[in-house]
Amino acid sequence: MAALICGSLAFDTIMTFEGRFAEQILPEQLHILNVSFLVPSLRRDFGGCAGNIAYSLKLLGGNPLPMATLGNDGQDYLARLQSLGISTAHITQVGDTYTAQAMIMTDRDNNQITAFHPGAMMQAHTQRIEPALLGTLGVALGIVAPDGRDAMLEHAAQFKAADVPFVFDPGQGLPMFSSEELAGFVEQASWVAVNDYEAKMLCERTGWSLEQLSRKVRGLVVTLGGQGCEVWVDGEKTHIAPATPSSIVDPTGCGDAWRGALLFGLEKGWSLARCATLGNRLGALKIAARGPQNYHLDFALPA
Repeated sequence: MAALICGSLAFDTIMTFEGRFAEQILPEQLHILNVSFLVPSLRRDFGGCAGNIAYSLKLLGGNPLPMATLGNDGQDYLARLQSLGISTAHITQVGDTYTAQAMIMTDRDNNQITAFHPGAMMQAHTQRIEPALLGTLGVALGIVAPDGRDAMLEHAAQFKAADVPFVFDPGQGLPMFSSEELAGFVEQASWVAVNDYEAKMLCERTGWSLEQLSRKVRGLVVTLGGQGCEVWVDGEKTHIAPATPSSIVDPTGCGDAWRGALLFGLEKGWSLARCATLGNRLGALKIAARGPQNYHLDFALPA
């Protein structure tokens, strides 16, 4: 079986600021903000939510099918995915724009400042999820991860119309949507995955508590970084303890690694709590490596 992963493909330029943002930004001067950060370390990585989730799922032995767009500079990304054995059949190159680009700066406390250029991602809605195609590919479930606004709306509706269960993962795209649109996503989805900040925003925008949200889907997960995660099923919350990383190097892509584990477990019919336990392990593994797609399994998968 396969998982259709709708989301972005992007190049990540990752910079490390050795100080703390809080020490450089004066709250009383925000109206005339003018700051500069010295970043001794800089690297360019393959990223984007669809690429990162696909990497994680493939690492676990799953069959990811990313559905995404690349720009005219995306040939290297296509070659990388193919070298990993990840299908590129549902990736389109847009000739008159760049691939999406994320410029990410991380401070010593793992706080991040990100600038994002969407580029080809804004054409992602041109790709459609067709029921006949899903059956041919053996797609068991999907995910709507951060992507172009129109693509997220249309792909959620297309998953629902095809009767394919999917995870709604709004991520940094959450502020793009109205209260009514966010409620629509939840009502179409089978699962919702958010971090603690996104969970608060989702509750504020929809007017639903986490307990209420969890009753509208099969399950809700709220990741808490170093504190593990919360799993909500039918209004009941369970805290899943974190896994301890060997070191803390780079948080970029930890949430996507977690979501790859979620898809892996859901496809196998695991409970949400069991999926979350594996997700915490993948997140801990990823944070010990630089870049979102440069970690490797160092443990045996449970049967």
